Amino acid sequence: MPPAMTDQLDMWADSGLDGDDQVLVDFLLPTGIYIQMEVPRESTIQHIKLLLWKQAQEYPFFSLLGEMEGHMFECVNQAAVHEELEDESRRLCDVRPFLPVLKLITRNCGRAERLLDSKIGVLIGKGLHELDALQDPEVKDFRLKMQRMSEEKMQHAQMMSWREWLMSYFSPPLEAGPVNGLIDKAETIKIIMHYDQSQDTASLKVSVSCTVMELMEVAYRKWLTTHGPEEDGSYLGDYVLRVSSKLEFLFGEQALVQYKYIRSCLLAQECPHLTLVHCSVVKSMFEREMSVIGAVLPRKSSNPPLPLPPKKRGQSMQLQQQTCVWDVHTPFRITLVKGIKVNAEETAKVQVRAGLFHGTELLCKPAVSSESSGRTEHVWNRMMEFDIPVCDLPRMTRLCFAIYAVMDKVKKQKSTKNTHLNKYQTIRKAGKVHYPIAWVNTMVFDYKGQLKTGDIILHTWSSFPDELEEMLNPIGTVQTNPYTENATALHFSFPEYSSYPVIFPPFDKILEKAADIAGSSDSVPMVGRGGKKFHIELKEIMERDPLSQLCENEKDLIWTLRYDCRENFPQSLPKLLLSVKWNKHEDMAQLQALLQIWPKLSPRDALELLDFNYPDQYVREYAVNCLRDMSDEELSQYLLQLVQVLRYEPYYDCALSRFLLERAQNNRKIGHFLFWHLRSEIHMPAVCVQFALILEAYCRGSIPHIEVLKKQVEALSKLKAVNELIKLGTIKAKTKTKELKEAMMTCLRQTGFIETLSDLHSPLNPNILLAGVHVEKCRYMDSKMKPLWIVYHNKLLGGDTLGIIFKNGDDLRQDMLTLQILRLMDLLWKEANLDLRIVPYGCLATGDRSGLIEVVSSADTIANIQKTSSNMAAAAAFNKDALLNWLKEKNSGDALEKAIEEFTLSCAGYCVATYVLGIGDRHSDNIMVRSTGQLFHIDFGHILGNFKSKFGIKRERVPFILTHDFIHVIQQGKTGNTEKFGSFRQYCEEAYLILRKNGNLFITLFALMLTAGLPELTSVKDIQYLKDSLALGKTDEEALKQFRQKFDEALRESWTTKVNWMAHNVAHRS
Repeated sequence: MPPAMTDQLDMWADSGLDGDDQVLVDFLLPTGIYIQMEVPRESTIQHIKLLLWKQAQEYPFFSLLGEMEGHMFECVNQAAVHEELEDESRRLCDVRPFLPVLKLITRNCGRAERLLDSKIGVLIGKGLHELDALQDPEVKDFRLKMQRMSEEKMQHAQMMSWREWLMSYFSPPLEAGPVNGLIDKAETIKIIMHYDQSQDTASLKVSVSCTVMELMEVAYRKWLTTHGPEEDGSYLGDYVLRVSSKLEFLFGEQALVQYKYIRSCLLAQECPHLTLVHCSVVKSMFEREMSVIGAVLPRKSSNPPLPLPPKKRGQSMQLQQQTCVWDVHTPFRITLVKGIKVNAEETAKVQVRAGLFHGTELLCKPAVSSESSGRTEHVWNRMMEFDIPVCDLPRMTRLCFAIYAVMDKVKKQKSTKNTHLNKYQTIRKAGKVHYPIAWVNTMVFDYKGQLKTGDIILHTWSSFPDELEEMLNPIGTVQTNPYTENATALHFSFPEYSSYPVIFPPFDKILEKAADIAGSSDSVPMVGRGGKKFHIELKEIMERDPLSQLCENEKDLIWTLRYDCRENFPQSLPKLLLSVKWNKHEDMAQLQALLQIWPKLSPRDALELLDFNYPDQYVREYAVNCLRDMSDEELSQYLLQLVQVLRYEPYYDCALSRFLLERAQNNRKIGHFLFWHLRSEIHMPAVCVQFALILEAYCRGSIPHIEVLKKQVEALSKLKAVNELIKLGTIKAKTKTKELKEAMMTCLRQTGFIETLSDLHSPLNPNILLAGVHVEKCRYMDSKMKPLWIVYHNKLLGGDTLGIIFKNGDDLRQDMLTLQILRLMDLLWKEANLDLRIVPYGCLATGDRSGLIEVVSSADTIANIQKTSSNMAAAAAFNKDALLNWLKEKNSGDALEKAIEEFTLSCAGYCVATYVLGIGDRHSDNIMVRSTGQLFHIDFGHILGNFKSKFGIKRERVPFILTHDFIHVIQQGKTGNTEKFGSFRQYCEEAYLILRKNGNLFITLFALMLTAGLPELTSVKDIQYLKDSLALGKTDEEALKQFRQKFDEALRESWTTKVNWMAHNVAHRS
């Protein structure tokens, strides 16, 4: 063992390289007895309890303990929270107590429920007792509702047949777009058929238009000719068809070529491998899941909730005694009491600014407090009045606060205190400078629609976004900072406008109001009222991209012609919503009535309505209703954004969270990715409660999935321990790489690691079952964070291996977004009958700066290909034959021509994609080529034009990478082959125009990610790059002219790329 391994990060990260090391644990018994003993680190909690019981027999009061099963352990976990270890199948090294102290406590009744709660808490990374401790009525109500829904879901699952269960949870992914032109005109397809009950395989030739059932008949007949009839009397109906390499079943009436797996094989000119599986295999999977549900549900259903007590007459009177907010005409006001722990310099005066917002729209002029002097506490006790009557407050009104220091002149910062403020300084008149200190937001109405009253203390946030609205941050969370110890606190109070609760009217009252207005004189604009001139102007406004701002005259025109919009431009609903005067409740009511008769939008158009600009709950419900038309495959495509826009939802119970839960609980793959998208951000204080609540609800409605996901969480924890082991070895001593690799392998071979890392569903693709680690092929990579290169055996297809890269210390969310957009581009191109052979490999963030990346098989970097054929690193970048020669080595005859065509198509796709997305820091180490010819890019640390610069100059001067050796391959090594290069150019232009047609969709998807906290996507200015690169607002001819100029520029300046690559090769030569 290398010397660096002797000093570990902590006692749990050190898994003991001899595989049998002990840890000294203190045990506290309920009898008051204290026992200290050594136990194996890798032992389960159940085994440790057994060892303790044997030891406790030698101590006093043993007889008072009673039955062993009546007790469980409690510890203080790494989050410094008491955790009950209900799930005793966990290993001590996975529990990782803060200190090696275990307290034995008496187990209460309801073991199954407590065990489920414990498993869910461990799985989601937040104990459910923490949610109980919040004492928040909104949290409590949401959990009760979701628990009822989840129980109903599980009861429904219990009533399913195994076939219904299979079709519901494992529906096969289908491919979009026409078939013509994508696939060679071959009418037949060769399929390698495997048979689950034997090692036999058969080669079958069937028509591409053949259905799954027809293929199964051919396969079954083939089996019968070689094996004869089944002894158990099985027939064709007893079989299902599965993709051999993964847990993906094919069923349905579609032609084979419509299934994603079959289509991808055809395009790659590979034979699909399918397996005929006996239904008994699927039935056993189904029965296992049902038994897991049955272990929890019967106990709950046998104890139905007590009926509610009958309502007393006084109670019903109280319900009626409410005041409608529309009846309160006094101006809205609050009393600002004081600020506590205000982090400002002693010489500064402190002010508070408050604004009322509906989305990003300021409803009235902000209110500003007087200046206050003091140290850390500033007292105002003053009323702040707003120029808007209470009756005109929209349901989703946010009250946004900013606390800032006012200083007479700019001072140089002498201390580190408030160093972040210079970035946000706002110079005001008379030479005064305003420095933001903190911000916080809250809703004016509570989750039940009641106007808030009484004293409120909000703990503020001190990190500011790049863009502020009047120094306020309306797009920020309405949750208060949970880290209350050091946060500035703002104390204010809402007044009482009535002796009864003031409530926002229910939906039927809103429609009644609209009907009353419609019944009054000349208030409804008729269709066509605007005339031809206005119609032309309206059409021009409606065709603008989502980033275009509307002036007040344009908003008035849209509102006046709103019925024309509904008739002629239904997809323009977002622009109409931005034209509504939300601070006039009469206009709001008319909009809601119009929304009831508005045509349904396509799911892609409806996505924009989930942006922060559209906070109205009924608008968002309408948008979610449009999303219901999405297939599971399409929903998966946009799931990343849909999870992020949950941040815009001010209340836990909303249409979007219910929709996501419903679809996730009906499709295991969607459930898998919903889980990981939420779980990976559970550490973020602004969303930790909201995401924990949705995760808990998902788990309760998908009980069999808990164990599957738990296995993945535990495996990732082990990989993190290995990674930290290597990092420590690198830092502590200059340990040789060989010794570190040996230590890594020793670690991976330990019993605890082998068991945890084997037999799990891949987090990157839950349909792939990972059998075990191929330890000899594992290694760590040389980059700063020492990523692990892990090779797995495929459990479903013997001999097949899969590579996974585990990263710990790098934020993969930006890579995940870029790859998702590349996947979408690929989909849009295919829909338009253009397949550019994109390789959008798997990438998944799984935690705070950690995640997984799929290894693309049979691929190498351009740098390695060039270096292999050249002795000098400097010369490698200028060797134009290297790439073509490499492809010739890997492919011969017709295969070479196919590989060059693959290279040409993929090069065109990535040229256009990198140009449109502004992907920077491109060099020969992050562009790869597969042996089949497909070129693809990796590592997307710089997007939207954020290029790396050296000495103040952008190192990448060209909009996309197009070098002479790429052109040399495209032209098949013939300098004058203008025909091939002309085809390449044509592919690029066609691909660019397809993306332009979908420009609004790309802008929407990036806008929905604005609050995700990605380093290069923080404001609308970042998204402006997309608008410019797609030349939105220009005609196709103008856009194509601009694109051609950039294309020619890339050709002319390919020498610059060569010089950059040479410099990179020299700097990174091995």
